[in-house]
Amino acid sequence: MQQLIWSELNEQEKLLALNRPGVSHSDSLTESVKSILLEVKKNKHKAVQQFTSKFDSVKLEDIRVSVQEFKEAEELVPENVVKSFELAIENIKKFHHAQKFSNIKLDVMPGIQCEQVARAIGKVGLYVPGGTAPLPSTVFMLAIPAEIAGCGKRVICTPPQSNGKIDANILMAAKMVGVTEIYKVGGAQAIAAMAYGTEIIPKVDKIFGPGNSWVTEAKVQVAQDPSAAVCDMPAGPSEVLVISDEQANPEFVATDLLSQAEHGVDSQVILLSTCKNHIAAVKTALMNFTEQLDRKSIIVESLKHSKMILVNSIDEALEVSELYAPEHLILQFQNADKYLNRINNAGSVFVGPWTPESVGDYASGTNHVLPTFGYAKNLSGLNLDSFCRKMTIQTLTPEGILAIGPTVETLAGIEGLNAHKLAVTVRLKQLNKKGDN
Repeated sequence: MQQLIWSELNEQEKLLALNRPGVSHSDSLTESVKSILLEVKKNKHKAVQQFTSKFDSVKLEDIRVSVQEFKEAEELVPENVVKSFELAIENIKKFHHAQKFSNIKLDVMPGIQCEQVARAIGKVGLYVPGGTAPLPSTVFMLAIPAEIAGCGKRVICTPPQSNGKIDANILMAAKMVGVTEIYKVGGAQAIAAMAYGTEIIPKVDKIFGPGNSWVTEAKVQVAQDPSAAVCDMPAGPSEVLVISDEQANPEFVATDLLSQAEHGVDSQVILLSTCKNHIAAVKTALMNFTEQLDRKSIIVESLKHSKMILVNSIDEALEVSELYAPEHLILQFQNADKYLNRINNAGSVFVGPWTPESVGDYASGTNHVLPTFGYAKNLSGLNLDSFCRKMTIQTLTPEGILAIGPTVETLAGIEGLNAHKLAVTVRLKQLNKKGDN
């Protein structure tokens, strides 16, 4: 990891220090992803099969997971894993049930009633990464709030393994949350298939889920196509920013950094610390732990574009964090909870030494699908509202239109929208005639 001193950097160097590796590659991906989307839109299932063969090195005649494959998966997943799934599901359900929207209904003035109600999105596509690391936890994070919201159709796309099957843990997770429509498709072609529909995969209204740079770029592009589907957010390669002081445990910090670095070679981890000796201790712990981990080769590549930055104070660290707007923000310094009101730009915050980012990824109850690439400045992480639309309703009585009508006529008149004005005027005339009688 590159080591920097924030106060010694000029403005341009500071921006470069916080540059994300995925962003630098996005321009080169644009045309490649665009061609995949166009091909799937045109040739549908045939194109999906070709891209699956090309990118996943497997030829599949039937891309839908069968009942038999679900049964096989159930036999492969051990009881202790099932129990862990049950606990995670319970916590995630609790937290997302608490997010249910209460409809609003009130009389803003006599005779004028306004309402706001929530309606679930009808058909949702759930993308579950399954390439370098199958993620059954993502099944929970997507399918559970979709169910609580009331989405009528939940479809999962996830990449096949080299044997043409889906990881048993993903299938078991899906079954436990009631999703049985799963397709063996990954990457940009999966996003295209759900956005446009094929002979096999249904077109959905909205697409959810994290992914690599290809998936993220595909989501951005289909969201700009009115004939496709909207997307939750550009949830791309994982990232974490840790703020620590001299009191923080170097091993805790190192493992928090590694837990995100192991996601993929385009993941990024950043440490901001007020203590030079602490940074050195974290670096030593990183090296020692990396040697013990199965995904060492991925971690090594990820750490090449990650940073350790010495800052003058916690205040300065928070300023840097706000500029970066991390997907995950971990606070490992004294009295961290007292600084929460100063944090605005983060997908999810983890407070104190006993709150590793891992708990949010799996079982604390919060959602782990979060904005990356700095989108935490203007987007929320996945929540129950993501699966709903809010609709307003208004009902006026004769008393109400009489009270508000002249105001609407005036406002429509100054905007030069005479038909708007007329729609009110004819009603007022009708009521005034009745009054004369």
